[in-house]
Amino acid sequence: MSAPQFSPYISFPGNAAEAFEYYREVFGGELDLMKYEDFPDLSGFPFTPPPGSVAHAQLDGGLVTLAGGDAIAPPGDELPPLGSDVYSFLVGLDTVDAATALIEKLTSTGSEVAMPFELAPWGDHYGQVKDRFEVLWALVVPGQQQA
Repeated sequence: MSAPQFSPYISFPGNAAEAFEYYREVFGGELDLMKYEDFPDLSGFPFTPPPGSVAHAQLDGGLVTLAGGDAIAPPGDELPPLGSDVYSFLVGLDTVDAATALIEKLTSTGSEVAMPFELAPWGDHYGQVKDRFEVLWALVVPGQQQA
């Protein structure tokens, strides 16, 4: 029996292929991406996916493990925006330099700092970056690891 696995899953509004290529470049790892048109037969499927839609993507082996795909709204419905302050994905790093380098990589590719990365009152370095897909990434370096 294998160990349980946990992976955040993001349903993108039609741009999952672009987002996952971006995350592969930023975070590293191996990307497995399958589009609906890769399926041999969609007969009996409950909806007709738009051309190029991602059925499932999985990014493994880099700084993060992340899964997702393109959300498909029922006819006449709109997909909700991804941007929200009610969730974030927390990335723990070993050093302030590593976190600063990741923030630079994100902001140089269209992300914006949502909260400056600095020493927090609880002793860790902490900050947030909202990427160009409106996903909020929180970065932390534990206080005891900074010396």
